[in-house]
Amino acid sequence: MTSQPTSARRVVITGLGVMSPEGVGRTQFMEHLRAGKSGVTPVHGLAAPVGAEVAELTEESAKKIYLKGQRKQLKVMSRDVLLGVAGAMMAVEDSGLPQPFTEPERVGVEFGANLMLTPPHELADPSKPCLTAETGAFNFSQWGDAGLRAMEPLWMLKFLPNMPACHVGIFTDSRGPNNSITQNEVSGALAISEATSIIRRGHAEVMITGATGNTLHATKSLHQRFWNELGFDAEHPDRSVKPFDSRRNGPVIAEAACGMVLEVEEFARSRGANILGTILGTGSSCVSNVDGEANIQQALTNAMRSAMRSAGLAPADIGHISAHGLGARDGDQAEALAIHEVFGELGSTIPVVALKGYHGNPGAAALLIEVAASLLFLQEGEIPFSLNCEQPDPECRLNIVVNQPLKTDRRIFMALSYTLIGQAAAVIIQC
Repeated sequence: MTSQPTSARRVVITGLGVMSPEGVGRTQFMEHLRAGKSGVTPVHGLAAPVGAEVAELTEESAKKIYLKGQRKQLKVMSRDVLLGVAGAMMAVEDSGLPQPFTEPERVGVEFGANLMLTPPHELADPSKPCLTAETGAFNFSQWGDAGLRAMEPLWMLKFLPNMPACHVGIFTDSRGPNNSITQNEVSGALAISEATSIIRRGHAEVMITGATGNTLHATKSLHQRFWNELGFDAEHPDRSVKPFDSRRNGPVIAEAACGMVLEVEEFARSRGANILGTILGTGSSCVSNVDGEANIQQALTNAMRSAMRSAGLAPADIGHISAHGLGARDGDQAEALAIHEVFGELGSTIPVVALKGYHGNPGAAALLIEVAASLLFLQEGEIPFSLNCEQPDPECRLNIVVNQPLKTDRRIFMALSYTLIGQAAAVIIQC
């Protein structure tokens, strides 16, 4: 690996590892997107009637397929960690990076994640010694001596949001910068942004990045039920998420992960890598009003403008927008208004794709798998299409791509994400 002046460092994408409800790996992922096959299905035992699960990832498939080289460590991986590490390792394999790395100190990891919670069943047995015999009430004074001793010794390692980055760093022997970002839905965009900055600053030649998210969880699904009006279509469960549709009624709980390998362009070309895209610019913002209410519209507006400034681009240069498109009434409206504010008269004509009809809202991983979709479709001169936006909301006034992929020769796109507390991020990529 050789160094370049940081001002000249272009950062390219050379590997993808998709673990999504609509497909695992490039081939299945593309097939299901092209067929309009949603990963949203009825679920049981959770605080929601429908969800989107990565059904292909099981304990058995993890051991024999996705993480067979790391199977001894699976016992200290929660579902979130398992998804993230599998996606990252798939991305490294997809990139064709020679291993072991000749200069491991020039390879780093930047990974996004949601907060990870212990599922109730893991606390059930340790709690039993703390129950009062007469009433069954929980006696907190007994927890330290009786309850905690019954916990699995390494249980905490399963639920720390920095563990995906730790495992990936160990498994790949990456000895460069290793960081974790936990900012809910914007985690993926911020991971791309920071990984790009690390390479441009000259602190690494290669960054393994990505994000993992999981709201398909006994406790988290309760949180989502409290925080959101969750979407549901009783007649057609797979159509429960309706981004920018006039009938939309909320997001759907989900899980997913996506790994991505970023490299300085000079190194990628020197080894003959297949370059999927170039990171042109990123931006982020967090805005709340004086009363503490999130101002999603302004945060998205700021993030988009910041990304375009960093890329040296104007709205007319963007070929399509990969929207957050949560399927929430207020959220989709705020996102549409931000797009119109930034793009002006182009706001109602620029193609917009919203993919959560396929995979619900997997939190931190959402933007990464949506970026992967645009990257892969643009290799074939197409923009992926949205599901379930059959009656576009006239108040949003967006040009939603529906029914089939849209042919295009415009190779630059912008991907958006935001959180309910007013954080937003944007990434601009050229294929």
